[in-house]
Amino acid sequence: MRSAVVIVDMVKDSLELGHYPKVAQRGTAIAPAVNRLIAGARQRDWPVIFTTDSFLENVFIFRGRMKPHSIRGTQGAEVSGLLDRQPQDHWLPKRRLSGFYKTDLDQTLRLMGVERVLVCGLMTPYCVLTTALDAVANDFRAVLVDDASNAIDDATHQGCLEVYRKSPLDPLLTVQTVDQLLA
Repeated sequence: MRSAVVIVDMVKDSLELGHYPKVAQRGTAIAPAVNRLIAGARQRDWPVIFTTDSFLENVFIFRGRMKPHSIRGTQGAEVSGLLDRQPQDHWLPKRRLSGFYKTDLDQTLRLMGVERVLVCGLMTPYCVLTTALDAVANDFRAVLVDDASNAIDDATHQGCLEVYRKSPLDPLLTVQTVDQLLA
């Protein structure tokens, strides 16, 4: 089964430019695991896809508690330099939470012959989860990558994953670690 790694919202605004210090800490903590997954994917000839927030300045989503960040066309909306991004990797900016919403991720994966999407990055209960659920909604198997994803705190991250460890969507949606995926 051909897999692809989809890395969600590991952008400079979140990890390097200080917009959200706690998010930066949590994102920096998982960067080594994300890079291990990327390296393993390349060894297996699995595509690596970065899907990142790319918002317009006055977008609807900023009417909630979320403050403006990752504005389209700014340095902050670029993939973080903490990750091993290579020229052959794909970068799909996104307008909302899911990497599938108003992007060509679905078509890109199909053209690559992908059947399983390994989703990691920030934040587990929001953009990572919606991307994984939309993968299943688009008839791909999906994996939430436990140690290559993170939330604002451990309880939130693990609580979200626990729901899907016991989900009736298994084996279409599972939770695994980098080591389990690369074994």
